[in-house]
Amino acid sequence: MDHSQTTFVIQRYLDALPEGGPTGDDAAEPIIRELLERAVGRLHLLCASFLYKRYPRLARTPVNLDADELLGGVTAGLIDALQKTRPPTVRRFFALANQHIRWQLNDLARRLDESPRAVGLSDAGIVAVPASSASGLSPDGLRILAAIEGLPENEREVFELVGIQALTHAETAMLIGVSEKTVQRRLNRARILLAERLMDLAPPDQTEELPASGDTPSFLQGGS
Repeated sequence: MDHSQTTFVIQRYLDALPEGGPTGDDAAEPIIRELLERAVGRLHLLCASFLYKRYPRLARTPVNLDADELLGGVTAGLIDALQKTRPPTVRRFFALANQHIRWQLNDLARRLDESPRAVGLSDAGIVAVPASSASGLSPDGLRILAAIEGLPENEREVFELVGIQALTHAETAMLIGVSEKTVQRRLNRARILLAERLMDLAPPDQTEELPASGDTPSFLQGGS
């Protein structure tokens, strides 16, 4: 099944989810499980990208977390979350998945920092408590996060996947169901918008002028 067909199938399952409530929740569970089975390839890609590119220390001793184990915890969390919320689109569904992956990894990393003993995913709990991603950041760091959050939805999504989660353009295109050219166009637009809003944070040799269309200052370049 090609990527566009997978996106179409996931959307069909999202559309089939009944409204919440005692009756709706019972009817939703088998649909949710089938939805997650259809989405498992993309969810595994997200888990592997987060773990090995953003949290590599959790893949090493003493935790030795792997993508399959993380996927199991995230899937369990999504089963519970989808009983309470109904993402209307595939994009919103994967945004929810991203959130749960971050919660799991942030909570596990925090527990590792607080305890010298080996920490496993079971120690952290299947559904982690949301952790503040802004904890301990400098004022400039908070400004950068706010600028990213303020991007238009399409541009923010691509910038987070490529620039923060370090997915390739091909992986990002597959995940959100667009072409690689569209990924590149949205990424360029995100970088230009961020450069305009954060130019005072750039190194001195990059503050002379704003980037021309399609050009990106190196302090905002990243990803492949």
